[in-house]
Amino acid sequence: MTALLRVDRVTKRFGGLVAVKDVSFELQPGEITGVLGPNGAGKTTLFNLLTGFIAMDLGVAEFDGHSLGGLAPHRVVNLGLARTFQLCRPFRGMSVIDNVTVGCLAPRVRGEGGIEARARRILGQVGLGAKAEALVDALPYGDLRRLEIARALATKPKLLLLDEPFAGLGSNEIEPLSQLIRRLHAEEGLTILIIEHKLREFMQLVRRVIAMDFGEIIAIGPPAEIVRHPRVVEAYIGRTEAPLGAA
Repeated sequence: MTALLRVDRVTKRFGGLVAVKDVSFELQPGEITGVLGPNGAGKTTLFNLLTGFIAMDLGVAEFDGHSLGGLAPHRVVNLGLARTFQLCRPFRGMSVIDNVTVGCLAPRVRGEGGIEARARRILGQVGLGAKAEALVDALPYGDLRRLEIARALATKPKLLLLDEPFAGLGSNEIEPLSQLIRRLHAEEGLTILIIEHKLREFMQLVRRVIAMDFGEIIAIGPPAEIVRHPRVVEAYIGRTEAPLGAA
């Protein structure tokens, strides 16, 4: 099977700091994969490199047969690669449906017609159908997280990057959002790459984990192996006597 995303020795420096170093991996169509690592490991920088928000210094990234090098974010989106952010970034002062409609105007989907109907269908998918006319400024934080996903879905992605979708959510909000992500993966056939620090939910959600520390990949494998990998345990708790998450 041809990889949907191929990353080969991607590197990014900020002055003397190497934020991402020689990162290489592949994603197959239909995978749900996690990127794990402590703060400062380079996870979000990697997302920014793949989506055109910052430029790669070295290396190659190819998505669906297209080079991502030098592409602006809107061109990356039009290839079918969309993302969410750690901090919710809605268009303030606009309604929920108008926020999603903006995504439906992307060149990738603009010619499909029925823009409002499409936006309402997506809002229904993420559980915001009843709040379509509400102003985003009035939404609780959990709904803003769902709106972030809805706006990304509006561009009809093949690959969805989720940057800490559970951040700031209460325990009663995490499982429903996790179920939504699973449903999108299963029903829409989405390939998903997710960063998350809530380890229990993260490990239950993903099939494969890419572990990073100090900008480098230190391990790749299924969750059950990664939580016991000595370098991963050391990166999180500074010792190797117990598996990650052990008491």
